[in-house]
Amino acid sequence: MKKSIIGAGMALAFTLAGCGAQGSDDVVIYTNADEEATAAMETALDAAGYEGEYILQSQGTSELGGKLLAEGDQIEADVVTMSSYFLDSAQEQNEMFADLTFEAEALEEHPSYYTPVLGNTGAIFVNTEVLKQHGLEAPESIADLAKPEYEGLVSIPNIEDSSTAWLMVQAVISEYGEEEGKAILQDLIANVGPHLESSGSGPISKVQAGEVAAGFGLRHQAVAAKESGAPIDFVDPAEGNFSLTEAAAVVNKEDDEKSQKAMEMAEVISTDAREELLTYYPVALYKGETIDETHEPAHPKTFDQPLNVELLEQHQAFFNSAK
Repeated sequence: MKKSIIGAGMALAFTLAGCGAQGSDDVVIYTNADEEATAAMETALDAAGYEGEYILQSQGTSELGGKLLAEGDQIEADVVTMSSYFLDSAQEQNEMFADLTFEAEALEEHPSYYTPVLGNTGAIFVNTEVLKQHGLEAPESIADLAKPEYEGLVSIPNIEDSSTAWLMVQAVISEYGEEEGKAILQDLIANVGPHLESSGSGPISKVQAGEVAAGFGLRHQAVAAKESGAPIDFVDPAEGNFSLTEAAAVVNKEDDEKSQKAMEMAEVISTDAREELLTYYPVALYKGETIDETHEPAHPKTFDQPLNVELLEQHQAFFNSAK
């Protein structure tokens, strides 16, 4: 019977589900993915014949990232699916991942030790009814959310807790630079007040509940909410739609037989799971993948520096200085 550990969002704790103790031959998979992605991975692994041969543990990005940096190849995990910038930093510091032995036709160039699993893109979303109630026009930019009329009516994630907020900070710095960007963030955070959320999905929940008029978060969540009939609309900010990918890597271990199985499972996760993953995270990552035009961001952009933990820490300090 499958043994899995399912976490939610950025939770630091997790509990074991299923039955039986971990066996020495079980492939241990650590992931920062949320429940939908975890379920897609499990479905693909089970269909490929690996049911009962792995343990899947879901942990918060910060927690798992800390483990990778601190433990290196001594980490319990055999396979890791994680934000790619954390994998890059962990490899640079610890040289802990093996080169992948399978080929995947990714659209973007990536290191030999990981392959993309899913992508997330940032955007603004609004509750159209709340906008009308307050006589507000829909924002066109992140800077619009910093205007006085949005006081108490905006929700954003906290970059200390959620990498989703990094998508917003990248957009602000890229468009305005640090000096003007800090002034915009100061006004934005003041408008947010008590609606600074510890998870990336917090803002969309607040907007759907009508507690605020607008928020920043993951674009696909707003698209899904609108398609469900909720009074939600999404706005591609003028500063740009920035994205983050999560990727699969195999820890370099001495057990050749188990490492081979881990490599096979990583391939299943990055190939067989993609069809289901695309329904939840509609960002094309591989050749031949197509997504509905609704999910195509109007202003896709990338930051002008490589994304890594050091840059994230710099941007966290920048965000905190604006509080």
